Amino acid sequence: MGVLEASLEPRLRGIVADLLGVGPEQLAPHVSLTDDLAADSLDLVEIALAIETELRIEIPQRAIEKVRTYGDLVQTALAHAEPAEVAAAEPSAPVPVVSARVVRAGGDPALPLVERSGKLTPYVVQDITDDALWAGHGSSLEVTVQATATEASVDLVMDHFAWLGERGVKVSVRRDADALAAPPPGA
Repeated sequence: MGVLEASLEPRLRGIVADLLGVGPEQLAPHVSLTDDLAADSLDLVEIALAIETELRIEIPQRAIEKVRTYGDLVQTALAHAEPAEVAAAEPSAPVPVVSARVVRAGGDPALPLVERSGKLTPYVVQDITDDALWAGHGSSLEVTVQATATEASVDLVMDHFAWLGERGVKVSVRRDADALAAPPPGA
């Protein structure tokens, strides 16, 4: 195992294990991501996005489509890695846990249209986005991030949803502790 692989593989193992909900010990080079771990094409895209975000390695879609096993993924990541960038990439912060509420325009804030909570995975981002767009112009999206989240995590959450403002959805993002201190909407 080369120096780059020794630096990259444990972090890659953590990303894949977390996203697929498996134990790191299950990730042997011969393990099929799709057959053995039931990953679908969306899971592979999510893994590629996490690798890009957390390890600063951009893997083209055509390369991800050829990945079959965990070993293939490691080799693909190594083939696209810039050693200096991988070394400089800090181990990632945990994925923030969020709670989201969507309130229709003119609706009672005490009676949200939809409430969701969980780790901020691409699936959760998509569900929250769909809920907010479905509620329509003038609706509100209130996202609360766990109190222990870093400022960078709060900024990341805001980045995911800020564009909804252009679609007429009022977006607010705050830490859990802030939510407790803030007066209820309309008060």
